[in-house]
Amino acid sequence: RDFRDLALLGRSRDDAAGEAFDKVAKLMGLGYPGGVQIEALAASGNPHAFKLPRPRIASEPLTFSYSGLKTAVSHQLKKRPEILTDPKARADLAASFQEAVVESLLTRAWLALEQTGSRRLVVCGGVAANTRLREALQAQARTTGAELFLPPLSLCTDNAAMVAALGYHRLQAGERLDLDGDVFSRG
Repeated sequence: RDFRDLALLGRSRDDAAGEAFDKVAKLMGLGYPGGVQIEALAASGNPHAFKLPRPRIASEPLTFSYSGLKTAVSHQLKKRPEILTDPKARADLAASFQEAVVESLLTRAWLALEQTGSRRLVVCGGVAANTRLREALQAQARTTGAELFLPPLSLCTDNAAMVAALGYHRLQAGERLDLDGDVFSRG
């Protein structure tokens, strides 16, 4: 409703989507940042080659948990270590993982729109730079008539700009955090 009047609809119980990309990229021996590396590899892969779970929590439909998805990738690599040396299998695993993340983000975003009655969606952060996610969001927006706001790729690096913007608005409202204030990475 306002920069300082927010409602939490969902969250991640463990890692954010970008962290999941980074950790899976590390499991696969790819570089950092993981999202860029997985996206590049996934471009030549089959997103349906590996059956991977979708991050869901039945009791909290807008909440994510990527630990099961990361564990599933790890199990595939332990069960079939040759994946890491087989370019096709490696690309297929990257594409399958990417598709699982994209599908989970897409379905949760549209569920949030349905639950709130909103017709506008803003997608930001590092994962918002993912081409497959952007394409899926744009297709869904066209299909449903939702208004989609995607920042330019140059602004999709991480959440630092969003944190700074929120800090600015809180400062403008007279809010201050003492220097002995504590910070928490999870809400």
